Amino acid sequence: MPLLLSCHSELSEESMSMDERLLLKEAIAEAKLGLSEGGIPIGSVLADLSGKIISRGHNLRIQTGDPTAHAEVVCIRNAGRRTDWHRLVLVSTLSPCIMCTGTSLLYKIPRVIIGENRTFKGAEDLFAANGVQCSVLQEPECIEIMREFIQAHPDVWNEDIGVPGA
Repeated sequence: MPLLLSCHSELSEESMSMDERLLLKEAIAEAKLGLSEGGIPIGSVLADLSGKIISRGHNLRIQTGDPTAHAEVVCIRNAGRRTDWHRLVLVSTLSPCIMCTGTSLLYKIPRVIIGENRTFKGAEDLFAANGVQCSVLQEPECIEIMREFIQAHPDVWNEDIGVPGA
């Protein structure tokens, strides 16, 4: 299997399957739920290869005080103990940070669908270096919800992504 050099970005309408859109829609619903709870609007779902959702999660860092409660980690944690990680797809509204990327690599999740990477580009190079099939959809709704949140709460956002405080 050839190594991907980067995630595929700005896919054409024809190249985005209905499953990707439906899965991303569910991840967006998780992001909105997190925002409604006073948290950071990042959502994630984990699905099998047929598109059946196995688990869901959203960023709970603010709500729980747990600095590791990023959406993707919460979603993977919610999936529980499994032996089929290598047959699952992780979907996130935002490009996963290095911690979330590392978690998905640890469990050998072979495919990641990203809603957007314009407001934050995570460790996509690590996905590529490890042969993970990665698609970046640049979904306008994902971009807008993050832009609005970052503008309204830059301090919370910087804390979430590990930018040291003053």
